[in-house]
Amino acid sequence: MTQGLILFAHGARDPRWAAPFEDLAARVQAQRPGLAVRLAYLEFLAPDLGAAVAELAAAGCTRIELLPMFLGSGGHVRRDLPQLLDELRQRHAGLAIALHTAVGELDAVLQAMADAAVALADAGAAGAAGAAGAAERAA
Repeated sequence: MTQGLILFAHGARDPRWAAPFEDLAARVQAQRPGLAVRLAYLEFLAPDLGAAVAELAAAGCTRIELLPMFLGSGGHVRRDLPQLLDELRQRHAGLAIALHTAVGELDAVLQAMADAAVALADAGAAGAAGAAGAAERAA
């Protein structure tokens, strides 16, 4: 069995929006060189989900893990994505596609975001304290 991973994001009109997702895909690929990693987008950017699934199927993947790169399970994850998957499963009958929870709902991701927020708040407080101290010394 050859396994693939699709990181599925919303997409945007500005292609620069995709830079963090491209970085993420490269990091995953570096950590798992034997894993076929692809990005796919719901709209505006290429490839779309159908093209990414077709590419992995053509590469010999028999199972695809599909990770929605959304902070929560809104309408796209609850409604649109299951409809797309139904069509893709019919088109690629021998291919197993496992849909996972939106990445933003995973505990490890929530903790990483909380840690980043606390670090930012701490750095801001330290910067403000340092600036106040410098102002006092200058007076």
